[in-house]
Order: sequence, then structure tokens, then C-alpha cells
Amino acid sequence: MSKHAVEDILPLSPLQEGMLFQALYDEDGPDLYVHQLLLDLEGPLDVKALHRAARTLLQRHANLRVGFRRNGSAGPLQLVHSKVRVPWAQVDLSGLDEERRTAELARRADEDRALGFDLARPPLLRFTVFRLGPQRFRLMLTKHHILLDGWSVPVLVRELFDLYGSQGDPSVLRPVTPYRDYLAWLAAQDPKAAREAWTGALSDIDEPTLVAPVHRGRELVRPGWLRHEVPTEVTEGLLRFARSHSLTVNTVVQGV
Repeated sequence: MSKHAVEDILPLSPLQEGMLFQALYDEDGPDLYVHQLLLDLEGPLDVKALHRAARTLLQRHANLRVGFRRNGSAGPLQLVHSKVRVPWAQVDLSGLDEERRTAELARRADEDRALGFDLARPPLLRFTVFRLGPQRFRLMLTKHHILLDGWSVPVLVRELFDLYGSQGDPSVLRPVTPYRDYLAWLAAQDPKAAREAWTGALSDIDEPTLVAPVHRGRELVRPGWLRHEVPTEVTEGLLRFARSHSLTVNTVVQGV
């Protein structure tokens, strides 16, 4: 890699360090932090304009152009690349009947998720546009969770389509607050005070927490799904509570 290819070198946030450890812990197993977002789109779609918007989006956000490297005892680093090629694919499934099309979409999504990412080679996200009919499309965004959390995904999607509407002109969006600002804020915090706060919060716990069955060893297992329906008023109350505290619903549920 040439020096000109690297725009910046940054540390990792604690959460990123944890995800990097998990990704490297068992490189032969599934990476549980590879997620997919599926968006069904109806109406005329200018695929070239959407591709242009994706390129502008990655150029706009430095933290979408990072690769992660080990740095010995000094700890891992994330290298911001000056330019990256946006992984982009287009697949026409409009000639299939509904049953075969559904099966093919599921197969391709599973295949793409299983492909995973090399965390040293950015970008750690890729786009696939499926044509399902004359004016029916599905956009599949496969990404690694180390890049962005659930709170950031709606922001990413909103910016993508704002850029689509502007033909890739970034002037329609507000200036970016650099991710390095957040990392600088983290570095300025008092770790001793944080340890004391957590020691106090966990003071009544007198035994360790079992995070996985002992017999599983190093093997990573993809989580399953447990579905349970709750009344509408409970869901609405949960959403209101999360928004009022600037939290995601997932954070609230995990906290409970």
C-alpha cells in the first residue's frame, strides 16, 4: 500500500476493538457481525444514479473507507483509505416466477453473507441491486457491524437517497462531523473514573457471568430467532421511551 493511499490512521473505539477480536477469534467460522439490509423499491429506478450516490456516500464519510490492521503490542489501528472502489452488483431476476424469484433472492443473500469481509481491505460494505420486475427492485446492503451501528443505518440510507436525488451532489447534505472527533472525545475521558463507576454499579455481583456453554470451545454459532408478538401499545411505549432517552430499541431491550 502506498502512503498516498492512506488518508488518516486512527485508533479503534472499545466497541470496535471487541468486534475486531470476535472477527479474528475464529477466522474459519461465520462472522456474526456481517449484517444485511434489504430495501424493496417500487417505481422507476435510475441504477446508474444510485451507484453514483453510493460512491459519493463513501467519499463523504471517511469511516466507511477504513481497513483494520493489527499493530503488535500497540493495539489495532484503522487506516482510512483516500479512495475505495464501491463493491456493486446488479442482478436481473425479473424473468423468474414469484416462487423461484423468492428462492433465488434468499440463496443469493445467504451466499453474500457467508462471503464475509477481509477487515484489512475496505470498504467493508457492498451493494447489490436486484431487478424483480419492470418497476420493482430490491437493494441489498451487506455491511460489517464494525463500521456502523443500528442507530446509524437510517442516517446512511437517508443520505444515500438524498444523494440519489441530487445526482451525487454532496452539497445537498450538511457537513460531516468526522468520526475522529468522537475518537478524540473518547481518548479525553478519565478511565479511572469509568472503572470506579462500573465497580460501584456491579458491586453486588459476586460471581462471573457464563457467556457461553463450556463444551462449545471456540466454535461460533449463528444466533437463532425467537419471535413473540406484543400488543401495539407496548411497542409504541417502548419506542417512545427509547426516543426520549436517545437510545435504540435494541439497547433498551438488552438493558432490560
